[in-house]
Amino acid sequence: MQINPVHVESTVVLAVVLCVHMAVWNQHSWCSIALVIQAFYVQHKWDRLLRSGGAVFQFRPSANSGIVPASMVMPLLGLALREKCSASGNVYFERFSMVITITGMMLALFLSLIALGITRPVPTNTCVIAGMAGSAILYTTKQTLTVSEVIEVLEVLLIFVYLSLIVLYLLPRCFTPGEALLIVGGISFIVNQLIKRSLNLAEVKGDPVNYFLPVLVVGSLLLGVFFALLFCFMESESWGSSLFFHMMTAVLGLGILMPWLSLFIGRHPLMWLLDFITLNDRRLCLLAYWVFLSVVASCVVVHQNYQRQSGSKKHQASTIVRKYFHLIVVATYIPGLIYDRQLLHVASVGCLAVFLFLEYVRYFRIRPVGQLLRQLLTLFLDERDSGPLILTHIYLLLGMSLPIWLFPGPCAPKGILPGAGGLVPYAGVLAVGVGDTVASVFGSTMGEIHWPGTKKTLEGTATSVFAQIIAVAMFLIFDSSINLNTTYSWIVGSITLVAMLEAYTSQIDNLLLPLYLFILLLL
Repeated sequence: MQINPVHVESTVVLAVVLCVHMAVWNQHSWCSIALVIQAFYVQHKWDRLLRSGGAVFQFRPSANSGIVPASMVMPLLGLALREKCSASGNVYFERFSMVITITGMMLALFLSLIALGITRPVPTNTCVIAGMAGSAILYTTKQTLTVSEVIEVLEVLLIFVYLSLIVLYLLPRCFTPGEALLIVGGISFIVNQLIKRSLNLAEVKGDPVNYFLPVLVVGSLLLGVFFALLFCFMESESWGSSLFFHMMTAVLGLGILMPWLSLFIGRHPLMWLLDFITLNDRRLCLLAYWVFLSVVASCVVVHQNYQRQSGSKKHQASTIVRKYFHLIVVATYIPGLIYDRQLLHVASVGCLAVFLFLEYVRYFRIRPVGQLLRQLLTLFLDERDSGPLILTHIYLLLGMSLPIWLFPGPCAPKGILPGAGGLVPYAGVLAVGVGDTVASVFGSTMGEIHWPGTKKTLEGTATSVFAQIIAVAMFLIFDSSINLNTTYSWIVGSITLVAMLEAYTSQIDNLLLPLYLFILLLL
């Protein structure tokens, strides 16, 4: 009997949901079980729509809808964060985590309603299951959230609706429905939080480092949407258009984002950043080391393109060549995680800003380097870059950085979580930098036994788990802040579950795997 990879993927996600439910055991965790069951049924409707071409927008081909794994990320993340904040006695962030959970559930239900609304004939059984799950979630929302928190959830949902229409229309074939839910939903939540805090500056508190990412996300969104609409009516490749692009980018950065950021941190961002970087010699050494690795990565790109132009028959970079960048990123992040996580946080946000700006330059063919970037990056395209954007390198950066950005610092005494939580900032390094890299290299070169229904191999998955366990042992040696106590079996089980998800998912693993490992290690 042929095994359907979608069923195995859904089973792995259900196993993660049950793990969270057993650790948390409250109304929201029961709702998460109802949500994953209805998402399983709805995913089949989405997959049928994608195969028949009945979906409203053009989604990424050669992949399933990914509704099940994407629908559960925000609810499970909120549940895990709430458990940690409740244990530390931080009431504010405990309530905030509940808002994250309900928001994720509402976004998933909205996506389900879209699928059920455009499916013909109307799937009666799936509608009943979705209705029961939705009723349970709405009842729990009424019982657990205040009026202001419910309004906050509705605001995120409203932003998500309009932002989804814009993004999916302007960027066809870039996302699956699940990836769109995860990415656009996350952006919508960030936008709403930034607006909320901007309107209540008197209540703004916390580490200034945490405000760089929201301001960057909103600024990048404004820049991208503005020029995507503008260049629908004018030529983007001319020198005049390119000059206007650079001028408006400078106006947005210096005239809007900088003053906006200064409201949160209480001083000019550039002066704050200068003092932050020059705080001690270690930070300067880390920055010099990261600049060196950036030069090495650039040399790899140029060298591979030179080989292609010098007569090589190879038109695309191999899997092993792509994994060079994973190794470079691992070498970048591990010293930062061990010696200075705040600096790594700020540097990764800055790197994201550079990546997004360069992608805009490439996509719009902005002179003088837009066309050159198109030529250089074409070599590294894979089947996931089927739309107008090249997002693989951005997903890699996000996968490594999200565990650092999402780390619940206010709920961690002295910035350290006990047990398996000590590995939470390393979730990206483990899942993507070590696990995914080893699985790809060993699976493509030595793998012979394929997992049923996929191209992934048993050897690749096994070596991935083994390599991550070795990496954990190395982190224990070099990072004295990690104290695992007796949580070794939980760590091995979490790594194994995420490795199985990597073997069977057709979604962007660089984005999905670190989030699931983050959630499991946080419990």
